[in-house]
Amino acid sequence: MNFKKGNKMKIICSDLEGVFVPEIWINVAKKTGIEGLKLTTRDISDYDKLMSHRLEILDKEGLSLKDIEEVISSIDPLPGAKETIDWIREQTQLIILSDTFEEFAKPLMKKLGWPVLLCHSLEIDENKKIKNYHLRLNDAKTKAVNAFKKLNYEVFSFGDSYNDTGMIKASDASCFFCPPAKVTDDFPEIPVALNYNDLKKYISDFLK
Repeated sequence: MNFKKGNKMKIICSDLEGVFVPEIWINVAKKTGIEGLKLTTRDISDYDKLMSHRLEILDKEGLSLKDIEEVISSIDPLPGAKETIDWIREQTQLIILSDTFEEFAKPLMKKLGWPVLLCHSLEIDENKKIKNYHLRLNDAKTKAVNAFKKLNYEVFSFGDSYNDTGMIKASDASCFFCPPAKVTDDFPEIPVALNYNDLKKYISDFLK
């Protein structure tokens, strides 16, 4: 394993949705036919506004955690995602930093081989209705990267959307992975991987 360069160890941080698995909320929108749930951080960069919007819709439509769990159970990782995760973990450590929730993520983590995931949590009532959400930290992805750097790690990170730009900019090296055009237009200085082979090349260069 290539863990070191000089006296620093290396670590990889990544997003989850849009990188290794399809967007959960888009799949919920397709399943329920509710167009408003198709919005993601690719569309609304303010995560609090986005989640408030989602919770309002769930309450209005009477959807529960069970309804969302049924959709999540049918989601498979993106083609090549599990193999790419396995490849990264053979080279060094991978930490997935996501704005998803523990209650959503477990079946997806099983399909991906149980990589380490740091994310948020939901407040669920006795009827399994989602009443609120609780962020582990504001801007948790960026703070995680900065914490790893303080622990003497060199960090490579990648993600696909606006909520990944903080950790991407904070990292020693980074790239977008298959981002929408408007994200790359807003951040033209950040390299782009268009597929897992491109991603592996960026990671291999970082680990040299």
